[in-house]
Amino acid sequence: MDATSVGTRTADSGRREQVLAAALDTFVRYGYRKTSMEDVAQAADISRPGLYLLFGSKQELFTTAVTHALDGSIAAVAQVLAAPTRPVRDRLLDAFDQWTGRYIGAMSRELNAMVEEYSDLLGPVVTDYPARFATLLEAALAESPNTAPRSAATAQTLISASIGIKHQVTTRAAFLERIATAIDLIVG
Repeated sequence: MDATSVGTRTADSGRREQVLAAALDTFVRYGYRKTSMEDVAQAADISRPGLYLLFGSKQELFTTAVTHALDGSIAAVAQVLAAPTRPVRDRLLDAFDQWTGRYIGAMSRELNAMVEEYSDLLGPVVTDYPARFATLLEAALAESPNTAPRSAATAQTLISASIGIKHQVTTRAAFLERIATAIDLIVG
């Protein structure tokens, strides 16, 4: 394989990333029904025919954009939790930041509403990724003698706390402050 084809693939991958980020932002902003492929094309600075070359339909683009964002979140969570030399409290805080914290803000309610409203289009994604997150948390908690005996219950309690906090705060900093308190109280 020559350097030109590797460079082209890298550019195509970067372009796809840009389109998926613009698509998710556009879908969150306007909702699935009100978003057109033209809206996404404009947001991604790509032609509509070029967008259709990457994604055959609006539904395909929507599910791919959501799945891509969740893949990134799960990968980030797995990475921070897989650092056994760091204290479990710090790893948990970073995991919640990657999973929830970065979605706190002006559009967090819209994102949650969109995922709920169009769960039929997303299929098992809606339940599979949260289950993967819970499994990763539970495994990290099982490493600590203090939390190992009740790692599943502790993971679910922290997840429940994070969901409640997410709906009460408007900034990432406020979310992190409150989830840190919950982790300190529950994990010790």
